[in-house]
Amino acid sequence: NTCLTAGKLVTGLLTGSVSILSEAAHSGMDLIAAGIATFSVHAADRPPDQSHPYGHEKIENVSAVIEGLLIFGAAAWITYEASHKLVHGVELQHLGYGSLVMALSAVTNLVVASLLKRCAIRNRSVALEADAAHLYTDVYTSLGVFLGLLSIAVGRRFFHIELAWLDPLIAIGVALL
Repeated sequence: NTCLTAGKLVTGLLTGSVSILSEAAHSGMDLIAAGIATFSVHAADRPPDQSHPYGHEKIENVSAVIEGLLIFGAAAWITYEASHKLVHGVELQHLGYGSLVMALSAVTNLVVASLLKRCAIRNRSVALEADAAHLYTDVYTSLGVFLGLLSIAVGRRFFHIELAWLDPLIAIGVALL
């Protein structure tokens, strides 16, 4: 997640793409959520004690709620920024790099989400299951951004049509998803 987030951030700044930057923000939230999930899984493993006679498992539910709140916060910010770009326009460059990073992101997230889902089932972990579901959503958003950037690039190169307005619309789609 750290490498993907950094790659998306650099590529988003290089291309000027708000949809890639929205993916970077989303991945940044994933980093925070993964840290919270890791903490909660370890804390939930502790045996019952005097202050927690029934154990510590409920911390995983709190972790899942926090992850959800982080997602909603990122979605609000993405929607705001994308709406601004939709109204004022966006200038995109180096779409090949952006497409490559988004394709790599989709494949990486699919692999990690699948492994995490298996681990969640094996360990009966709500926090890991929530994190896996979140990563599956990231696969769809990364693919959407990839397809959008590809459409913009194809429109420019072969049809001489400027479709840059698709970029902020895709970012809003990322936020909604």
